[in-house]
Amino acid sequence: MFDAAPVMPEPSFAPAAGLRSAFMQSILASKRPARWLWRRRGIDLDTCSRLVELDTADERGGQVRLTGWHTAQATAKSLVVLIHGWEGSHDSSYLYGLACALYQSGHSIFRLNLRDHGSTHHGLNEGMFHSARLAEVLGAVRQIQALEQHTLPLQVVGFSLGGNFSLRVGLHGPAVGITPKLCIGISPALNPGSTLRAIDEGPKLINRYFLDKWRKTMDAKAKAFPGRYDFSPQKRLRNFTEITRAFVATHTEYPDLEAYLGQYTLRPAELLCSPTPLAILTAQDDSVCPPADFEGLQTKGNLKHYLATPRGGHCGFIHNWKLDSWSDALIARWLAQSL
Repeated sequence: MFDAAPVMPEPSFAPAAGLRSAFMQSILASKRPARWLWRRRGIDLDTCSRLVELDTADERGGQVRLTGWHTAQATAKSLVVLIHGWEGSHDSSYLYGLACALYQSGHSIFRLNLRDHGSTHHGLNEGMFHSARLAEVLGAVRQIQALEQHTLPLQVVGFSLGGNFSLRVGLHGPAVGITPKLCIGISPALNPGSTLRAIDEGPKLINRYFLDKWRKTMDAKAKAFPGRYDFSPQKRLRNFTEITRAFVATHTEYPDLEAYLGQYTLRPAELLCSPTPLAILTAQDDSVCPPADFEGLQTKGNLKHYLATPRGGHCGFIHNWKLDSWSDALIARWLAQSL
């Protein structure tokens, strides 16, 4: 008889002095020059990726078109779909850096843009993006699986709201024929109501960042479809929760904010019992997705990895002054173990 292999402990995250504050980590997640850093290491995804347009459908069967960038390699270990956070894109620094790291590790990559993200406000879809639009993401992931000429194991990784989508792909994908080896949420927004409150009550610069992003996307959508949208009631508000409440009432099919948020709130019990293996990385100093939202989670059942580091901010995990992401290597390790 052979003894079972011991479970390896998760590595620890110890950022360098000067990089330990949650605010610094959160800012660097979006602002570090990931493209430049990886080009210096000989990896330039711009030269080996192609733009793909995906035809999918929403919850009511209406046609939806999404875009993304596919980076294939002949001997890939798996196909990894990456999903950005709210108001991010395929080009967001945190996502681009991870894409390069995983490509270097031998995976094919697809960087998916959610509706109205990645400069797709005009031309593709008249209806507005909202966070409960899971059906079109499931349809897109199903098409992405077919892009490789040979069948590859599928894996999904998302950041923040994209982490919520990634975990929901794991929860609901098997019912529609999508069976990833692993779905990972990095700083995932498990409780969107809590996240809205955290943005309203947290650091002013974080609040202003999200408000500015929200107003810019409303302006872009209104410009793309003249006469179709009037966001003036929302733009007069300064509270992120109330802006979302007004948006839900006017531009979604949900009767109120609570019903809308309930559609994509993720609870510990359902994550632990997921039909798909899941993994979660979060930080206890995250000011956008508060640590209380993760209470009750542990590495158990089909939650194959759960790690809450003391530091890291929101989607940060930058560990040195070379601006390397500690989480890139961790995610590569988790994906490799799933295979």
